[in-house]
Amino acid sequence: MDRGVAVVTGGGSGIGLAIAHALLRDGWKLLIADVSADNLEAARANLGAGDAANVRLVEMDVADEASVLQGLDACRDDFANVRGLVNSAGIGRDVGFYDTSAELFRKILDINLVGTFVVAREVARRMKALGGGAIVNIASVSGLRGNVGRSAYGASKGGVVTLTQVMAAELAVDHIRVNAIAPGPVETPLIKAMHTDADRTTWLRHVPQRRYGAPQEIAGAARFLLDPDASSFVTGQILAIDGGFSTAGLLAPYP
Repeated sequence: MDRGVAVVTGGGSGIGLAIAHALLRDGWKLLIADVSADNLEAARANLGAGDAANVRLVEMDVADEASVLQGLDACRDDFANVRGLVNSAGIGRDVGFYDTSAELFRKILDINLVGTFVVAREVARRMKALGGGAIVNIASVSGLRGNVGRSAYGASKGGVVTLTQVMAAELAVDHIRVNAIAPGPVETPLIKAMHTDADRTTWLRHVPQRRYGAPQEIAGAARFLLDPDASSFVTGQILAIDGGFSTAGLLAPYP
């Protein structure tokens, strides 16, 4: 089944790469964008021999509007039928409120929120011309709850949540659905760099399933939200995939 082209930002590693693999299995062609050339080369090495013709790998800095426009131009000709977008590019820092500089705050907002906005705006314009599509933004439970050390990261992801809802309201007339996934702790290179052993102990104490998620578990939700048959009446929703973290109250003592 040829579903058209899906753009996946941050697709060279972690959640983005897992989503890319899942979408390829579903019959999508992919434009995989990442700011890291090394990540893109690693993604290329992970692709199956039969996938190469259905994938374009593009260096893209989502915080740089010119880079976004240049990267999306790679969708010309046989990659012009853009029907899906997953905004997975992002960075995180675990820094206390008093220790967060304005420079760091702006950097995280630029990549996580402004970058999501710019890519979504440009892809949505292409989708509108084609008659519609679906967009999935990767938010975070830190955009839903006030997690310690996440003033910049949480604000950026909270912005993604609201942006998703506004986009869903405005773009429905163009037959474009917009939803977001809010992951809890997931075993990715970003989390491995951010979480200390003490952080892991704290998270596991508050996640009812007592574990971190896997990128493939986020990918399953992205597949559903992009599928025009499975989720055609779903838009403006924020799906928390967090092992129960965002809905938990008192938990049994951690063993």
